[in-house]
Amino acid sequence: MAKVMISLPDEFLARVDAQANARGSTRSATIRELAEVGLGERQRRLSEQMSALEGTARRHGGNAVRDLKAGRPQ
Repeated sequence: MAKVMISLPDEFLARVDAQANARGSTRSATIRELAEVGLGERQRRLSEQMSALEGTARRHGGNAVRDLKAGRPQ
């Protein structure tokens, strides 16, 4: 596993440390768990948005190009 350095505000790290201590965990494990939850939530929201968009899609009837050309000024 690669070790990567990142910068986080001291106030944030204090909150992470408090949560890690309450869980009996490490800072790294707590940040990893929080990131996994956050990424999962983002994926869930994107999936919901895509489902909503798919629900409004309609077929164009196959004449879209002809209709566009017909509407162009000559």
